[in-house]
Amino acid sequence: MEITFLGTGTSHGVPIIGCNCKTCSSDNPKNKRFRSSIYVHTDSKNILIDTSPDLRLQLLNNDITDIDLVLITHSHADHIMGFDDLRAINRIRKGEISCYSNKKTLETLKKKFTYIFNNNHYCKFAVPKVKLVEINKTLDFGEIKITPLPVKHNDDIILGYKINNMAYITDCSFIFKSTLKKIKDVDLLILNALRYKRHPKHFNVDQAVEVISNLGVKKAYLTHISHEIEHKEGNAGLPNGIELAYDGLKLVV
Repeated sequence: MEITFLGTGTSHGVPIIGCNCKTCSSDNPKNKRFRSSIYVHTDSKNILIDTSPDLRLQLLNNDITDIDLVLITHSHADHIMGFDDLRAINRIRKGEISCYSNKKTLETLKKKFTYIFNNNHYCKFAVPKVKLVEINKTLDFGEIKITPLPVKHNDDIILGYKINNMAYITDCSFIFKSTLKKIKDVDLLILNALRYKRHPKHFNVDQAVEVISNLGVKKAYLTHISHEIEHKEGNAGLPNGIELAYDGLKLVV
């Protein structure tokens, strides 16, 4: 299973418009962060997690032209506003794409993209062809098993996902015990770490490191990273087995 980090940044992305801080003005490409998203490639399935506002460029930059299914973590703008770009994949595949999430997120997608779902668009070929599917248990695709991972994003319950022996959790401020049990045996954990200071809706670096350490996960990458964390300096301060992810990073699990 190959994982490509399409984006590792926060809702602003990095650099932030109008900011001249050390990270935003850096020449290091690892400090250039699209909004968070990953692509999972296996022999049988190609899976996209979240459709960020940067989706078109993310797919172009990584030469991605095939998506079998989409997993949406939640309905905040930085995770769904590239949804319309899925129609380019429809054109290539000549068919619809199944999109999975919890009930609340699917309802919000219908409201935010009414032109896709109200069947009244002037040109039916100019909208994504998607099938919205609620996920509340493990999806079994033979060699690929996808398990939803409920977590809290402040007061909202959103989803992370476990795909075989990898877990991806972003925008998280609290992980339920039931979810921790599901990810205690993963070979790779990808977890959000917004900044060094605490935040009400996201783990900071110390909180993410604590979760990873308590689970005993051998390898972990931090994502959804703000401009307050410079890549080289941030990596230097992390324990062994934990690294900052960066856009374009590829991993094989």
